[in-house]
Amino acid sequence: MAEMTVELVAVERQLWSGDASFIVARTTEGEIGVLPGHVSTLAELEKAAVVRIDSTDGKSLTVAVHGGFLSITPDTVTILAEMAELSDEIDVERARSAQDRADTSTDEGAAAAARAETRLKAADASG
Repeated sequence: MAEMTVELVAVERQLWSGDASFIVARTTEGEIGVLPGHVSTLAELEKAAVVRIDSTDGKSLTVAVHGGFLSITPDTVTILAEMAELSDEIDVERARSAQDRADTSTDEGAAAAARAETRLKAADASG
């Protein structure tokens, strides 16, 4: 099986490192699927997006990512996020509450609503 080395790093910590066979991420240019051997690419991640990493051990990791960059070479992928949460770390009730409180009439409120929605999608995708 072909594989690539993946590093998932947020400003505050390294979230995951290992070998993967496939990655799906949403960039500002659209959704991208990455397989080993992918052409070198640097892309900006959406401000609020779900990233899925299929590791070589058959497990899938789902992450809520809030901004950052995706750096791809044929053998490695580095995901540098401003903020990121593993799906199993997401407090669903807190995310729902944040979504309900968000005032979408302001840019800041719309961004908060988008972050909460992304967290809920990531939590739902893993469960």
